[in-house]
Amino acid sequence: MNDYLQPNFTNFSYIVASLLFIFGLKMLSSARTARRGNMVSAAGMLLAVVATLLSGGLSFIWIIVGMLVGGAVGLVSAKMVKMTAMPEMVALFNGSGGVASLLVGWAEYHRAGSMEIGIALPTGLAVLIGGITFTGSIVAYAKLAEKISGKPFLFPGQNIGNMALLAIALLLVVAFSLLAHGGPGVPYTLLGGLILLSLILGVLVVIPIGGADMPVVIALLNSYSGLAACAAGFVIRNNVLIVAGSLVGASGLILTSIMCKAMNRSLANVLFSGFGSAAPASGGTAVQGEAKPVSAEDAYFILEAASSVIFVPGYGMAVAQAQHAVEELGAILRNNGADVKFVIHPVAGRMPGHMNVLLAEANVEYELLVEPEDVNPVISTIDVAIVIGANDVVNPAAREDEASPIYGMPIINVDQAKTCIVLKRSLNPGFAGIQNALFFRPNTRMLFGDAKASVQALIASFKEG
Repeated sequence: MNDYLQPNFTNFSYIVASLLFIFGLKMLSSARTARRGNMVSAAGMLLAVVATLLSGGLSFIWIIVGMLVGGAVGLVSAKMVKMTAMPEMVALFNGSGGVASLLVGWAEYHRAGSMEIGIALPTGLAVLIGGITFTGSIVAYAKLAEKISGKPFLFPGQNIGNMALLAIALLLVVAFSLLAHGGPGVPYTLLGGLILLSLILGVLVVIPIGGADMPVVIALLNSYSGLAACAAGFVIRNNVLIVAGSLVGASGLILTSIMCKAMNRSLANVLFSGFGSAAPASGGTAVQGEAKPVSAEDAYFILEAASSVIFVPGYGMAVAQAQHAVEELGAILRNNGADVKFVIHPVAGRMPGHMNVLLAEANVEYELLVEPEDVNPVISTIDVAIVIGANDVVNPAAREDEASPIYGMPIINVDQAKTCIVLKRSLNPGFAGIQNALFFRPNTRMLFGDAKASVQALIASFKEG
């Protein structure tokens, strides 16, 4: 490609890639088009990467080799990683994006030796945000994978100490930006200190956050990785990286806001409150009543007579890999004349959209998915609510018990349905460590055991009946 055509080809490719990113992101807002949106965005990234490598003089042979190696790694990961481990994988992806931006900033300064302030400032920001994202994501991964305790780790003066370290880090960014034009020496030392401090901050910022808040943390770290990439784009003067990073950063912040709203909590409360560090097992007031076990056969008779049924999935469905069985039971109930809906709480599971992904994998029709505010006003008319491994998002304490840590969080009011069947292995509390008052309500029946096995038993009863 000649010297005249190459810049034009690269810029045109970047424009097309940016448009594909935007259209793909728009498609991700709907479950019906999400898969196509993912493919469109992936095509945009492929075009951007190939155009960048070609403009840098890399041959097609090495580009194809890289595509084959990367594609093989992605394919193996997609096949081997279970849906229950998807939140951990997303956390690692966020961390990979963060450390990549950090390395880009460091490598660019190492190569150039000196920088004007207009480039040095985004370099410092890429290093700071990228380092926080990297180690913060590793801690989030460890909590989600239960490599370390999911409970908040708190110590005296933690918030003040973190704010002080952040202030020092920002001062290092400013100092590096002002001195980077003078060549290596003091600026390099400042950059090294900034890298170390950013990595420490990532750990200290995320480790006080409890496991129940991990969906918000993942969304926020995803935003951080986008912002770091955007800063790295300014460092290497790459327009498509600036656009892609801005889109990821903005969409991550919007998603974080949605998740906080779903819990009726501010972002500051999520980051600094240490939620779950001292939550009483009862969630506040002592739980009253006695749990009422039910057999699969008795649950079948309840469902067979129902004219309206809602499913409320939670992390327990993911653990049991019960989504396909749940979809089959829903189809059987619809054929039996029941009106069936799947109610998805925004923070159900351990990452944003966790339940939507599981149900989409099982080919549950998009029209059957509804949000809590669509069902709560009429839930007293629902014959049966089936809760599959969900805890905090259906806990009546959030509505009734002012002493509960989750008081005020919008929930799905399944306790107000005519009958509520809860599929769980035991009465143990959920990830937030709060006992669920729903289990002891007069209209609740507990179907104990593996969720997939329980649903399959219900399916077998319908087929035999």
